[in-house]
Amino acid sequence: MSSLSEFGALRARLRGLYFGGTRKAVQFRYAILIIDLAIIAFFIAAPLLRDSHVFLAVDYAIAVVVAVELAARALAGRNLRRWLKQPLVWVDFVVLATLLVPFWALNFGFLRILRLMTVVHSDFFWRTIGRKYDDTRWEELIRTSATMVTFIFVMTGFVYSIYARSHPGIEGYVDALYFTIATLTTTGFGDITLPGPWGRVISIVTMLAGITFFVRLAQTLIRPAKVNHTCPSCGLGRHDPDAVHCKACGEALNIPNEE
Repeated sequence: MSSLSEFGALRARLRGLYFGGTRKAVQFRYAILIIDLAIIAFFIAAPLLRDSHVFLAVDYAIAVVVAVELAARALAGRNLRRWLKQPLVWVDFVVLATLLVPFWALNFGFLRILRLMTVVHSDFFWRTIGRKYDDTRWEELIRTSATMVTFIFVMTGFVYSIYARSHPGIEGYVDALYFTIATLTTTGFGDITLPGPWGRVISIVTMLAGITFFVRLAQTLIRPAKVNHTCPSCGLGRHDPDAVHCKACGEALNIPNEE
């Protein structure tokens, strides 16, 4: 009985740290985000550090941190089944798997950068560092930019893992990044090309994704600013900042503002 009460107290404490509004809870979430940013930096530098003596030690240390943080989040959640259905949770599981078998999963190591998308797309981020810009155009812009940056590094890692040192022109990580950027922007200088049908498929996917991301980014910048405020009558969630009536049903709105 004592063990059950201690377990319940631990869950309550973790829930308070992850979702609470106290100063201690905010400091805890800042610490978690700083750790996440450090992990992301390691993910980007991993291909350059792979041959060093400290690589495995750092890799397994980060694996322990990710595993502990995943377990803490699972305990903090109210419904484990619902928590497991979240796509970003499974991204973290993939990240953890590549950390546990770094050499066996060499070709999948680039998936570690997905941690960036996990951080920036989480409510956890917007309740702490991004709370000033939560539910604003900046939030949408940062989310879109983070998705594009994540895709760039995923494709760069994919090209680097498969073609580095085995294909002329791609001698290192910078060459793979150069190819990805040139293809993504559809500039296509042609000084680095990938061989065979699969090389063409990778190039096509990168170009199509580039067009999609740039169009999405342009829409985010050009589209008129909206605020999130649910209409009590029809449920429409986005309105003009100065709207006094819902444009869908005409219901009177009371949108909070700083004026």
